Amino acid sequence: MTRQIVVATNNPKKLLELRRVVEAAGLDVQFLSLSEFPPYPDPEETEKTFEGNAILKAQAAARHTGIEAIADDSGINVEELNDMPGVRSARWAGPACDDGANNELLLAQLDGVPEQRRAATFVCALAHVTPGGKRRVFRGEMTGRIATEPRGHNGFGYDPLFIPRDHDVTTAQMAAEAKDAISHRGQAVQAFVEWLKEG
Repeated sequence: MTRQIVVATNNPKKLLELRRVVEAAGLDVQFLSLSEFPPYPDPEETEKTFEGNAILKAQAAARHTGIEAIADDSGINVEELNDMPGVRSARWAGPACDDGANNELLLAQLDGVPEQRRAATFVCALAHVTPGGKRRVFRGEMTGRIATEPRGHNGFGYDPLFIPRDHDVTTAQMAAEAKDAISHRGQAVQAFVEWLKEG
């Protein structure tokens, strides 16, 4: 019997990324989108950690759908900005902002900062919660630096600005499979997939 798991996101690119990794592993798992269920209010992301916010989102999805759920909370920590935007990454330029506005603000805040002080880390916490309340969190990190201008059109979020360690291109310039192999979300999803295999 195919295992069904709801993915607590309205971001189709995140869903596609997740399905891509799981399909490559050959698991008999069907990931369902929130759009396949009656809508419910988004939980407020009130926690101060990626793990805490991921659990909040997964708990809400499991409660409203009645099936096991996963949710991720991810973002970027920039050393020069005291590890901000952090959990505020998606709303860095304001609650109604988009990726472009977030990227523009981050570049403005790092204007004139030399390369050696543009270190950053992408972080992803992926939470799995059952309707009965059991929960588990998988974490991934990718270190690198912030570019001085956007480059590339793949990916989303801060991908056009992030250059992974030991690379000369941004994650928005990388093929999907190459990014999955090193990305913070790819690592967290891979850890989740390994756990699914064991179960």
